[in-house]
Amino acid sequence: MMRAVRRILIVDDDGGLRQSLAEQLELHEEFASVECGTAAQALEMAKCERFDAILLDVGLPDMDGRELCRLLRRAGVQVPIVMLTGADSDADAVLGLDSGADDYVTKPFRLSVLLARLRAHLRQSEHSDDAVFTIGPYTFRPSAKLLLDPSGRKKVRLTEKETAILKYLYPRGRSGNRARHPPWRGVGVQCRGNNPHAGDPRVPPSPEDRA
Repeated sequence: MMRAVRRILIVDDDGGLRQSLAEQLELHEEFASVECGTAAQALEMAKCERFDAILLDVGLPDMDGRELCRLLRRAGVQVPIVMLTGADSDADAVLGLDSGADDYVTKPFRLSVLLARLRAHLRQSEHSDDAVFTIGPYTFRPSAKLLLDPSGRKKVRLTEKETAILKYLYPRGRSGNRARHPPWRGVGVQCRGNNPHAGDPRVPPSPEDRA
């Protein structure tokens, strides 16, 4: 199964740190990074593109990072936001978390610790009811049982069982592992092919299905 890549938006006005973070993240095949240096750029990008998480510096040139965090949440951005800052007091941490951030990491930090915390928030996000996944060209919304094409105009409605199978397979696609046995084995799922009613005992089989 093709490995899915987590897209991380890095928002920091320190170009050197931003580039270093991007390079370190991309050493891990699970991540792809996108960089920007201002709050205005970040807000526009987050509204137009899909990211799996955001690394957000508090000290941006055009806006306090905590205010940007509030604006992102108001705009409906629900992905994990990890704030990066040189201020390490409890009061600063409280302000950051109260603005809507999921975590608050003080500089200087060890990359291994930042990655571990980032992965933990991503795992938690993937299991939440509001999770949104990218599968090939589609956006998968488990809570709504929907697959959406990139334009958002075409929708594929899923059954409860199909939704559960996709949620089961998704993290295995990320890790590159395959399930030892198909996850639908023994649960009565049948391939519907071109006939959406195939396998449904309430609907007579078509001539193609009888062949």
